[in-house]
Amino acid sequence: MAHFGFENDIHSVLKLDMPITNAPMARWQRKASTSASANTSALSPSKSSNRSISMSKTPSKTPGKSGKTQNTPSKAGGDRFIPTRNPTRMDVATFLMSKENEPVDQTVSASAQPTQKAWSVTLNGYDLEEAKILHLGGKPLNAPEGYQNNLKVLYSQVPTPVSIKKTRYISTVPERILDAPELKNDFYLNLMDWGKHNLLAVALSEQVYLWDAAPGDITMLKKMEDENDFICSVSWSNDGNFLAIGTSDCKVELWDVPYNKRLRSMDGHHARVSCLSWNDHVLSSGSRSGLIHQHDVRVADHHLCTLRGHSQEVCGLTWSPDGRYLASGGNDNLVNIWPSVQGASQQTAVHSFTEHQGAVKALAWCPWQPSILASGGGTSDRHIRIWNVNSGSCINAWDTCSQVSSLLFAPNYKELVSGHGFAHDKIFIWKYPSLAKVTELEGHDGRILNMALSPDGSTVASISADETIRLWKCFEKDPSKKPKAASTSSIIQQHIR
Repeated sequence: MAHFGFENDIHSVLKLDMPITNAPMARWQRKASTSASANTSALSPSKSSNRSISMSKTPSKTPGKSGKTQNTPSKAGGDRFIPTRNPTRMDVATFLMSKENEPVDQTVSASAQPTQKAWSVTLNGYDLEEAKILHLGGKPLNAPEGYQNNLKVLYSQVPTPVSIKKTRYISTVPERILDAPELKNDFYLNLMDWGKHNLLAVALSEQVYLWDAAPGDITMLKKMEDENDFICSVSWSNDGNFLAIGTSDCKVELWDVPYNKRLRSMDGHHARVSCLSWNDHVLSSGSRSGLIHQHDVRVADHHLCTLRGHSQEVCGLTWSPDGRYLASGGNDNLVNIWPSVQGASQQTAVHSFTEHQGAVKALAWCPWQPSILASGGGTSDRHIRIWNVNSGSCINAWDTCSQVSSLLFAPNYKELVSGHGFAHDKIFIWKYPSLAKVTELEGHDGRILNMALSPDGSTVASISADETIRLWKCFEKDPSKKPKAASTSSIIQQHIR
């Protein structure tokens, strides 16, 4: 009987003595009143009914979209649309709301911390609570060993090899300065050359001096007998044992440097010999008459042939590294490409380039691309042009805004070096083949007449009208690269001695 007494108590508590007047209207009552008012307004419209109808309708326009009407989906009776709710989502939301209101159990959370930390270390490689994005003091922290996130580890104490940018320091101060008194300030002469045995040959007026770069000793090799004569050009053989000397009295002399002895004097020119170039046992000489003579220094009858292609003085002459072509530049603004000597019939130029507008003295073949030739024009031209002699086309041209007197290719860094006269009197280093300027070397007080590259390719020697020779150490070899093996003895040495 006790449970019946409990039920009676519950009913007495829940029993209402009077209806609730302030409670909101039930849904079925609202629906019935709306239907009744709609029927009444159809028979006798009034102001009050119109107001009730307008208040029960959904706004005809969506807020924020002017000019467009969008009616609310309707059902029977004009009730508003209620979307279907996913029961699963409602359960999850109810669980989360109840979870937020629950008190935190400190015992459970403390016991779960070691487990959560172990999971974090296993999944992420480190504890998230101890991770730091920025480290403001000292060196940046190292990432844990073996860790790599999706962002490829944004910070690291030791840079990776890929991120290291290799640069070299180029000193703008010459390593050494040598005096060159009584130097002939003549743009068309070639008064300096650096041999394979590290000997620098310099022509000073009527004398030829040799400077040994290792100990720094200086010796005089030759002196002209007539004081009015002078040295016009010097050029070392490929093996560095023989020095060819062109003079103002139209002769080409061949000297054995180790024995300090003149081997022979070759005639044939009718004007001063201003440029020389070797191709194994063949020596080419260019004259002020515009002619180029080919000499075989091994035989008594040295003259092989004469190349006729210039109308004025030949001031630039150089053989390609593979010995296939001879490039000549003249005061007539021409650059001629001649084939290797195969007989007296080979006297026609393969190519004749006429793009330069000034005298072409500066010529240089690319050591790693034997078919590429660089040429530089005088004051009226001031351009450096890159040629492909196989196709006969000009690959690139660059205005240096200064007279180009000498060109060199630096194989250690694959760069081009140019010496200039009016109006800069500087040395420029260019990146090949883009011709982007790397640096400028200043120091000479007069125009640069000639340049020469050391045998190891690390140092450039420049001789200027200010009567100084400056040595610029700009192309030191990379220590990681192995030096090349020494070449065999020269054919000239085998036949002459």
